[in-house]
Amino acid sequence: MADKVFEAGVQAGRLDSPTYETHFADLHPPLDTHEAIVAADRCYFCHDAPCITACPTDIDIPLFIRQIATGTPDAAAKTILSQNIMGGMCARVCPTEQLCEQACVREMAEGKPVLIGQLQRYATDHLQEQGVHPFTRAAATGKRVAVVGAGPAGLSAAHRLAMLGHDVVVYDARSKAGGLNEYGIATYKTPDDFAQGEVDWLLKIGGITIETGRTLGTDVTLEELKSDFDAVFLGMGLGGVNALGADGEDKDGVLDAVDFIADLRQASDVAKVPVGRDVVVIGGGMTAVDAAVQAKLLGALNVTLVYRRGRDRMNASPFEQDLAASKGVRIVTHATPKAVIGNGAVREIEFDYVGDDMTPTGQTLRLAADQVFKAIGQTLEGANLPALENRKIKVDGAGRTSVQGVWAGGDCASGGDDLTVTAVAEGRDAAMDIHAALIG
Repeated sequence: MADKVFEAGVQAGRLDSPTYETHFADLHPPLDTHEAIVAADRCYFCHDAPCITACPTDIDIPLFIRQIATGTPDAAAKTILSQNIMGGMCARVCPTEQLCEQACVREMAEGKPVLIGQLQRYATDHLQEQGVHPFTRAAATGKRVAVVGAGPAGLSAAHRLAMLGHDVVVYDARSKAGGLNEYGIATYKTPDDFAQGEVDWLLKIGGITIETGRTLGTDVTLEELKSDFDAVFLGMGLGGVNALGADGEDKDGVLDAVDFIADLRQASDVAKVPVGRDVVVIGGGMTAVDAAVQAKLLGALNVTLVYRRGRDRMNASPFEQDLAASKGVRIVTHATPKAVIGNGAVREIEFDYVGDDMTPTGQTLRLAADQVFKAIGQTLEGANLPALENRKIKVDGAGRTSVQGVWAGGDCASGGDDLTVTAVAEGRDAAMDIHAALIG
């Protein structure tokens, strides 16, 4: 057939420009004012609201929804941002259907929760679009804090510390600040360069300097930071990617899903990002789904997501799984990679079917593939770090590590779920404990 989408091999430009624009448009178009007020009116404004308990950042959800309902969205935004300074991004990427909206009384009674996530976006966007920063710095304390990692945890910690009067220097290995929000989330979830816009807005608090292209262990050491600053917060995320453990995984065309997602996010034109005709994604988390869906949106003919356990064990939410299926992604469960087949470059990949106990059943699956994306988890990179626990930096409830004067949070630290909203909460809470330690 003449349609380029059916051509074999890895190539760019499989679709026409209008199709790309449609495919990578905003996944959830924002509510207008009328829609927001109608949605807000459904809230019961519960006194002991279970949605607050379900929110990792403890936002007073009934209060901010009431403020929207009464026509004061900027006040609603301040309520949100006082607990979650990255409330705009979290409104776009947080799995609200598993957190606050799942706990909503309307969900339990009617199966249709209040649109908490979309209302949060409405309020935070309204404020951010005006270029207004709702917080001011406290009097200078004379204390200096180093933050490693300009992702959700690091930026959350930096903002709270700056607001409390400390001077903060943020170091990040990449060329842009934002971390996961800038490099690791599907393009259709954060169009129009929202991540960088949120970073620029956050920095309006003042007192924060960001130094990009500075890697811990290479360009700066933990000992140097401890010597030069009054406290250190580590929030550099996870830089390594786990290996498949399959024969032939070093063949051309076997790539890390996180790199594919980052390339898409940084592309000035998504049409220039190459994709295969037959794509296989291995993994069961949000990264796997983001890679699989975007491969399909780029014009891949066949996209298969393969996970070693059942769908009920996938880290990707049911909403994300359904989104993948709706875009034409085939989901195969209870299968583990056995061998990557091809002469130099991948042509097929073979899987063993396994039972719930991960024991091979004796049956195999072979899929055509000219691109394979690994999304089977990331690992912590770095030497001379504080003590580890389960391959992450060990922290207590306040984010303190085994090293005096060093805190950690986000994906690099042991603790809660690997979610943007959790990282924001951990950065905020560690900042409060750093502040308490610094002022005695």
